Amino acid sequence: MEPLIRMSNISKAFDSNVALDDVSLELASGSVHALVGENGAGKSTLMKILAGVVQPDGGSIHRNGKAVHMRTPKEALEYGVSTVFQELSLLPNLSIAENMYLGKEPVTKLGRVDCATMESLTANAIAELGLDLDPTTLVSELSIAERQFVEIAHGITADADVVILDEPTAALNAADVETLNRHIRSLRDRGKAIVYISHRMEEIFEICDTVSVLKDGRNVDSCPLSEVTQQSLIAMMVGRDINDLFPNKSVGTGESVLTIKDFQVSPEAEPLELSVHKGEIVGLAGLEGQGQRELLRSLVGQHQPHAGSVTINSTSLPIPVPQTGGIRLLQSMGVGFVPEDRKDEGLFLELPIGFNTSIGLHSSKSELSWAQGHHKTVAETMSSMAVKAPSADSLVSSLSGGNQQKVLLGRYLASEVEILLIEEPTRGVDVGAKAEIYQLLRDFTDSGGAIIVLSRETIELIGLCDRLCVVHDNTIVSEMPAAEATEHKILDAALGTQTSAA
Repeated sequence: MEPLIRMSNISKAFDSNVALDDVSLELASGSVHALVGENGAGKSTLMKILAGVVQPDGGSIHRNGKAVHMRTPKEALEYGVSTVFQELSLLPNLSIAENMYLGKEPVTKLGRVDCATMESLTANAIAELGLDLDPTTLVSELSIAERQFVEIAHGITADADVVILDEPTAALNAADVETLNRHIRSLRDRGKAIVYISHRMEEIFEICDTVSVLKDGRNVDSCPLSEVTQQSLIAMMVGRDINDLFPNKSVGTGESVLTIKDFQVSPEAEPLELSVHKGEIVGLAGLEGQGQRELLRSLVGQHQPHAGSVTINSTSLPIPVPQTGGIRLLQSMGVGFVPEDRKDEGLFLELPIGFNTSIGLHSSKSELSWAQGHHKTVAETMSSMAVKAPSADSLVSSLSGGNQQKVLLGRYLASEVEILLIEEPTRGVDVGAKAEIYQLLRDFTDSGGAIIVLSRETIELIGLCDRLCVVHDNTIVSEMPAAEATEHKILDAALGTQTSAA
């Protein structure tokens, strides 16, 4: 049977960098096709070619056996290809409705934009995905997860025959993922071909029928998912077995370096207490939106708590932490903050690796101090963290997600902080880079550092952390050693079915 889409012998190079080398891919109607590989394997480039964003140097594309040329995204959409890219493409200064219908706005008989119709259609589309959002809300006011859902709604409502989802769940929690999966199954049952790009193995095996693996811009294999295991699929992706993705846990901890007492994230929340010790990684677990993010951001001035005290290495932290200059204040106390949104809140994408790494060193000096290059420190940091880039002069925007995350972590490691506060340490990072980042974090605590981390991936928290604090309704409701934790235990605590508070 002729596939809906056949991409044959696709090649693409950017200057001397060969992104795709003779790659072929077939997509069948009524299927969910996983496209996997490490960052830099060529997945996004291949899909950008199918979406008309990038033009191939060689090869051909056939739709239902007929040769087609996707010269622009609009032309690709006319051929029935809709894409939700990993990098959010929404315009923050426009409303949800204006983004959903940008370039295809409904008009009145007088030729004016029909805002009422546009907003009504948008409301229906986002309601189908379980969102309760005002279509007139500016995108800049949405959370990352909400933006991702709007992006997904935008792609799905195009009513295309091929829907490309590039890391659609990177910012979603478990409940949101199930909502998305329900819509993906509906699209599949309507005869659509869905391309699903993700680094989350459990999601791939949950939703996909077929898998194609790319490595270094070349085909490795394509087969039904029923013929592979998670372990064998990972081995195909990275070219080696990963018997243990996570490093060994801490063998012992030192004195307390961060103590939180009588802390109320909000006026209605029960007070909480938390101590973090040298040599340990403490995870904040629980369902999305229960206060983990607010607790962490209270420590750096990005959320204003109601009450409480915080001590860092015997020094009291003023509560609330000032929003302006809070992160710099924490860094002066030996604390680094790694935000979830590394591109908007963490990195200067169009500046070199060297600048992004050394800025932490510069920020510890007064405004009138002479700027230093810190070339040796930057080089040592890049080497120790195995950042894959031609040089420290390479722009951060040119790096893969995993290497960008290493640069952000490297900024604080170069500054010799003692405590790291980390949101989503491996969001949008491939499995090989995940293992490297986990080891870097463990090396940090083995050298006497301490980490508080939150993640939507429960398995990540269990595997990475030494101790887990489950957060529900803006307070800690349970504490357990990570070695004894299970997804079921964490969910029980998060739902309030057990009450062994910390």
